[in-house]
Amino acid sequence: MLDRQTCDGMAEKHAPFVAMDAVLMPSMALPDDMPRIKGYDFNQGVDHHALLQSFLTTGFQASSVGHAIQEINKMIEKRLEPLEEEEGCGSSPSHSGCTIFLGYTSNLISSGVRESIRYLAQHKMVDVIVTTAGGVEEDFIKCLAPTYLGEFSLSGKELRQRGINRIGNLLVPNDNYCKFEDWLMPILDQMVQEQKDEGTHWTPSKMIHRLGKEINNPESVYYWAYKNDIPVFSPALTDGSIGDMIYFHSYKNPGLVLDIVDDIRRLNSKAVFAKRTGMIILGGGLVKHHIANANLMRNGADYAVFVNTGQEFDGSDSGARPDEAVSWGKIRMDAKPVKVYADASIVFPLLVAETFAHHADKLIPDQKE
Repeated sequence: MLDRQTCDGMAEKHAPFVAMDAVLMPSMALPDDMPRIKGYDFNQGVDHHALLQSFLTTGFQASSVGHAIQEINKMIEKRLEPLEEEEGCGSSPSHSGCTIFLGYTSNLISSGVRESIRYLAQHKMVDVIVTTAGGVEEDFIKCLAPTYLGEFSLSGKELRQRGINRIGNLLVPNDNYCKFEDWLMPILDQMVQEQKDEGTHWTPSKMIHRLGKEINNPESVYYWAYKNDIPVFSPALTDGSIGDMIYFHSYKNPGLVLDIVDDIRRLNSKAVFAKRTGMIILGGGLVKHHIANANLMRNGADYAVFVNTGQEFDGSDSGARPDEAVSWGKIRMDAKPVKVYADASIVFPLLVAETFAHHADKLIPDQKE
């Protein structure tokens, strides 16, 4: 038998077997078809399409972006499938194989993401839009006066004294909202009159449709939504400057009624009667839940992409992962939804570049070769 001193001497010369077994534990073989991590090689030159494709095998949130690109392209592929002609109908089949719902929070319209969203509305690449009050009014306000780039660190007190409003690092002079009031008030007068004289039944979506017509500006998201008959739903339309104007107007010319019940029926029906549905939701809160809940009515969306920075630890809808929506029946159990944990102002233009814009020749008739 070896004594203690001999064992200690051997240990100094040879690694302990327990440590070797722990560090050098044999691996089980991984599947041959499992993707291998590999990023973009700039020795190939700068190819933005290839760079974005390489995200799929880069790892972390880059791979989530790659999966989101795949998921949106599936929506587009199915959307381009023609529906069968109705029996006895002589018209040609329409391309509605997948109804695409786009939702976004107001800060994205305040930012330059507005132009990416406008592109989708301009070319009728999405079928239904859901946004907040700010997501509506900021689009019209930008048609009247610009928003500026500032700093996150600017003093709120000093900005208030100067009549400047801050949205993150964006600056909006208060005069912009004064111009918005001057533009909106006569339209509200017309809406009240039409309600009285013609029995017009106003809803938030019908009001946004009307405002898109009135702005008559091709820089506007909602101008193109009006032109292309894309419904825009905003159940909390009074939660913003539009609500302020409606409040002031109610003292000058009372009587305007907006029916949210008619809109929820219309939104839910867009999902219920769709062959397939896809959800692209930027941010969270009301817009995320409103679209997801509409898709509950059909036992879940077929495709889903969420882009936000929310975390799930607080139980918020914004932070909830797609699998939570599966538990509610808002996303189908066999779907492969994607959540990208990232700032949508970075990610969404990249997604549009690799999906809708990449397939513009198929989605925009006059761009076909």
